[in-house]
Amino acid sequence: MASFVKIAVSPQNFGRYKTLTPKAYKLARTAAKKLRGKKVLHINSTAAGGGVAELLKSQVPLEQSLGIKSRWFTINPPAYFFKITKKMHNLLQGKLSDSLSAKEKSAYLGTVKKMLPDFRKLIDSFKPNLVIIHDPQPLPLIEALTAKKPSSILRIHIELSAPNPTAMEFLRPLIQKFNTVIFTNKIYKPLWLAAKKAKFVMPAIDPFSQKNKKMPLTEAESILALYNINIDKPVVSQISRFDPWKNPMGVINAYYIAKKSIPDLQLVLVGVMEAADDPEAKGLFKKVKKHAEGDPDIFLFSKKSDLLGVPNAIFINALQTANDLVIQKSIREGFGLTVTEAMWKGKAVVGGKTEGIMLQIKNNKNGVLVSSPEEAAEKLIKLIKDRKLRGRLGKVARKTVKKKFLMSRLVLDHLKLYTLSI
Repeated sequence: MASFVKIAVSPQNFGRYKTLTPKAYKLARTAAKKLRGKKVLHINSTAAGGGVAELLKSQVPLEQSLGIKSRWFTINPPAYFFKITKKMHNLLQGKLSDSLSAKEKSAYLGTVKKMLPDFRKLIDSFKPNLVIIHDPQPLPLIEALTAKKPSSILRIHIELSAPNPTAMEFLRPLIQKFNTVIFTNKIYKPLWLAAKKAKFVMPAIDPFSQKNKKMPLTEAESILALYNINIDKPVVSQISRFDPWKNPMGVINAYYIAKKSIPDLQLVLVGVMEAADDPEAKGLFKKVKKHAEGDPDIFLFSKKSDLLGVPNAIFINALQTANDLVIQKSIREGFGLTVTEAMWKGKAVVGGKTEGIMLQIKNNKNGVLVSSPEEAAEKLIKLIKDRKLRGRLGKVARKTVKKKFLMSRLVLDHLKLYTLSI
């Protein structure tokens, strides 16, 4: 079995950002001139279903359009490996009541060690100037780079505001071998990491993707009608993996409370399980399904067949366009891409008070922040009943995204880092 899978992408036209974000466009064009022909290798765990894949499927093509020879590969480990790394993910996001066993640590390191010969061949054939490893799954590949010497960057996308200390200490020697480590938020940087190694880049969305380009409201409503979602009644949605940190159970609790005041309220939970690196999702979905049983106004989407042939990206666009309100009541969140997607569509978002979401939402200015199901229910009721307030928050939300969270800014941030690293 091959250790790596090449993800085929085609260059996107960066020129589309010329009028949308003229300053970032101009600066990126200038920065790219110095990097033309340079080779950048991105490695992550999966090509679909997660935020990292969502970023790379736009970032890599845009880098290519600017003359950088960027390539994207995913690792291809046995299924048990992702059970271990999912556990590691939970520990790094703050789960304290668990730990990696000696057997799990050995299996994690041993699995990646078996990939090193193929990785060295990939390095020898592509000859990258820079290798970017995304998140902990492929992190031990750094062992192959210390001798080969292409510059190395570790990009950590998850929230590290309060990680399990034993899990962090386990990864510490590997993390310290990278030339640069990129975090989303300054608060995520471990105290032991040298300040000169740490850089900070917030994620962004692609406004031209199927998921984010403007969809006529009538089209969006006709798509939701396929699933018997009544667009004449209020609709609230959360779009994210069925993951404990995304807190779908808390969302349902908030909905049940709010429904006492708004009897015709509908809730849509979407977490189509595409990500190979998230084996935990099926188990949690069973609990969510049981918690939602008996309420015909809760709509659950967990697999592609639930979408009745509509592509996932188009369905999400339709839902975010036609619903009244979006909720993302995460307990931990490195950065909520679905929050930004909804904000771009001019929607008011009720977000969990996590470090990542607080980068995006300023309370009562471009959305609202909540800490409990009761508080979330209170805000849902207020916003559903106050269309003008929803509209005002949504209008500011879209402006926020245009200013801070579009892909042209992310590409520019990376070009600056590449210039320093190569």
